[in-house]
Amino acid sequence: MDAFFASVEQKDNPELKGKAVAVGGGGDRGVVAAASYEARKFGVRSALPSKTALKRCPHLIFVKPRHSRYKEVSNQIMAIFHEFTDLVEPLSIDEAFLDVSQNKKGLPSATAIAEEIKRRIKEETGLTASAGISVNKFLAKIASDYQKPDGLFVIKPKMVASFIEKLSIEKFYGVGKVTTEKMHQIGIFHGKDLKKRSLLELTRLFGKNGAYYYNIARGIDDREVNPNRIRKSVSTENTFHDDIRSKEELKKRLEEATLDLHKRLKRTKFKGRTISLKIKYSNFEQITRSRTVLHEITEYREILDLSNKLLNQLELTDSVRLLGIGISNQMKPNEVIQLTFDF
Repeated sequence: MDAFFASVEQKDNPELKGKAVAVGGGGDRGVVAAASYEARKFGVRSALPSKTALKRCPHLIFVKPRHSRYKEVSNQIMAIFHEFTDLVEPLSIDEAFLDVSQNKKGLPSATAIAEEIKRRIKEETGLTASAGISVNKFLAKIASDYQKPDGLFVIKPKMVASFIEKLSIEKFYGVGKVTTEKMHQIGIFHGKDLKKRSLLELTRLFGKNGAYYYNIARGIDDREVNPNRIRKSVSTENTFHDDIRSKEELKKRLEEATLDLHKRLKRTKFKGRTISLKIKYSNFEQITRSRTVLHEITEYREILDLSNKLLNQLELTDSVRLLGIGISNQMKPNEVIQLTFDF
């Protein structure tokens, strides 16, 4: 979907149409969750501090998020997807992979299917979507971002090699900011540069991700569209109105975060064995700590005790602007844990 949260707000409130809109908190401590394309022209992006966003775009209009409304529209869109194929793998609330090798409508091509899906979304929600079509997930994802907004881009098999060779490395799906910087440092700027590196070298430089980078440089991505993706974690975080300077005050906020996380775990019925603590300092430096136990973490008191132990391991080097905690590492069906005993 194109600028999904902001587009929903513009659709529901015609006064916002054509204006620079940011969904998120507009105060000194706020963060942009989503920005309309009118705002993006001024460099306003998601995760940008609201103060910075207002400096770039003084006439920016902030709107508080309405997550229940976004979920409602998302359900409409996902329902449309399922009219064409059962192989739908949601990536987020506003994005999904669709395998249309076989489709329920009997349409003759993937392009025809994408055009019809875009038309239906526009007709039923009033919103625009961008579609990417290609032979695998990696290329389809890149294609979906290529002609936004309201775009449709096809990377045909005969185009794959030349397209990847010319593609800037920062536009590669699965290559983040930190990895991009590391690749730039060793002379990898485009797909053709990545393709020159051996599997051994990429594995040495990037660990287990090296094989992925080696393959995508050659247009290889054998991952199937999985309609039954399993949730990997549940988390919560809060950016404070005022920086917190003492560990005592931070522990009080940790209790609030633990209560919120516990509610989310019960709602999602998620159970995991690893608890993680995230702290972001006022200078935006971020640190995380985690701990794994042998059993599933479900109780409020245990979450609080474990997160406090992680917090106690830290020496605060600056005032804290953000605190987050999460649970991950779900047990697999029929998994057996090796117990240990003291003799």
